[in-house]
Amino acid sequence: MKICVPKENKERENRVALTPSVVKQLTTAGYEVCIEAGAGLKSYFDDASYQAAGASILEDTQKIYADADVILKVNAPIASEIASMKKEAVLISFMWAATNPALVESCTNAGISAFSMDAVPRISRAQKMDALSSQANLAGYKAVLMAANEMGKILPMMTTAAGTIRPAKVVIFGAGVAGLQAIATAKRLGAVVEVSDIRPETKEQVASLGGKFIEVKSDDSIKMEGGYVKGVSEEFLKMQQELVSKHIKEADIVITTALIPGKKAPVLVTEEMVASMKFGSVILDMAVEQGGNVVGSEINKTIQKNGVTIIGESNIPSLLPMNASELYAKNIQTLLVHLATHEKFNWDLTEDITKGSLIVHNGTPVHPSILK
Repeated sequence: MKICVPKENKERENRVALTPSVVKQLTTAGYEVCIEAGAGLKSYFDDASYQAAGASILEDTQKIYADADVILKVNAPIASEIASMKKEAVLISFMWAATNPALVESCTNAGISAFSMDAVPRISRAQKMDALSSQANLAGYKAVLMAANEMGKILPMMTTAAGTIRPAKVVIFGAGVAGLQAIATAKRLGAVVEVSDIRPETKEQVASLGGKFIEVKSDDSIKMEGGYVKGVSEEFLKMQQELVSKHIKEADIVITTALIPGKKAPVLVTEEMVASMKFGSVILDMAVEQGGNVVGSEINKTIQKNGVTIIGESNIPSLLPMNASELYAKNIQTLLVHLATHEKFNWDLTEDITKGSLIVHNGTPVHPSILK
């Protein structure tokens, strides 16, 4: 089986789908691996490292797509690249298929099979394949550093001969993977951390990391599926906004992490909340690529509103490309080895991980999210 890794062509993307250490494991297991020249440079992996691990280096992008049995990427290829793939070849990448019908159509027209890393089911035996979690974990860490860098003060309390500096207050929306890492990072840096989450069961996790839980009474409008929030009512969001507004008013940093798969991100921080914040405070909207949790945040821009800095970076894991690529490569390798031997795919379409992550099979859309 010939596995190929082309360069990422999405703007602001620095990650690569395979790292030399994972290539070594795959070639040892009998897979043939080819890497497009320079594919790993932005992640600090040079071509020589891949060659030493047993991969061949190819210059011709068109040939890579035409010859590969399996294409591994972080972000899905563009339509013309998919059209170059062999019929019945396999693509594995992030796809976000429910909101990307043109991509699904390209895979269908090309007669290929496509697995989506963001559709891997959240079950215990799939944890090593969970790229959403591995990347969100890094994003939560980096988000705190980015916000702290924009702020004109330090995070910890500090007592000096000239006086005592009070600790910064950080408010975090969402205690998922990214939010929990943000809590841990902010606490390690010495901040006072307050956290809001619509799931009451996260209260214990927040407390274990030293955060204070801002409790909003849950209601029947919250829809959960596979460990993800799938829906919430406007009434509940309004109630949450009212409760946390006073906490935001006193915050030095606000970080929002709330996403609903396949839907626009919920608005958590209103224009009035931003206007109420202290001059010099910072907001980081981690959901900006899906419409944003913060009114006024702009994708891939850092802006000022009434003396408040709003950061709208769309691809935070890509700012830590070495670690992000290492974790993603392990995720995608584990999924590949689960789905196939070095000779062929198993195609057990009743098995949970296969069924959950397979979007298109030999040119036929099969995933429930795109059949609705």
